[in-house]
Amino acid sequence: MPTLYTMPGTCSLSPNIALAWLDAPVEVNTMAYGDHKKDAYLAINDKGKVPALRFDDGDVLTEAAAILAWLGAEHGSDTFGRDTVLGRKEAEALSYMTSEVHAVYGGHFGPQNFAESDSAIEEVKRKTYEKLDGHYKRMNDILNENGGEWYLGKRSFADTFLYVLCRWIDQTPLSYDDYPALKQHMSNMEADAGVQLALKRQKMKPIG
Repeated sequence: MPTLYTMPGTCSLSPNIALAWLDAPVEVNTMAYGDHKKDAYLAINDKGKVPALRFDDGDVLTEAAAILAWLGAEHGSDTFGRDTVLGRKEAEALSYMTSEVHAVYGGHFGPQNFAESDSAIEEVKRKTYEKLDGHYKRMNDILNENGGEWYLGKRSFADTFLYVLCRWIDQTPLSYDDYPALKQHMSNMEADAGVQLALKRQKMKPIG
């Protein structure tokens, strides 16, 4: 049976939720924070990041979007199919969330990687939150335009990663009140049995 490696507080929650929605035969291994930098895990994923999906033959797939794509192709129904309009839009949304929005968080989680002086680090943080605010407003508008319940109008894996991004707002100076549709989406997700299962497996608690 394949194994999904996760860690509390990380974007690995997204494929974890997808597993729960699909009831896919994949084991979830939630590591303690810090274990991702130890030799045992580095032998699985030398990038030292989660998620990683290890198959029975030893092959390893990393990156949340890639793992979600495999799950959709291998275990998905029409809802998560690739060869549909929803599937194409799902791939687009996940690419945007993982490569653009998630990437901006580098200035929040590790501003010292972009600057050295205290004043420069504060400038990095300020620009980071400006960029994040723009992304969240854009996603809030898209969610509203598609009916407000699901990011693409129907449930998709995009909702799993959006939920992760919404949880991270709580760690920034940004306010949920500025993104009411996203705030409601997070509440709806936390009422979902699959999300609750994934949170429990990953030793995390709801935000709302």
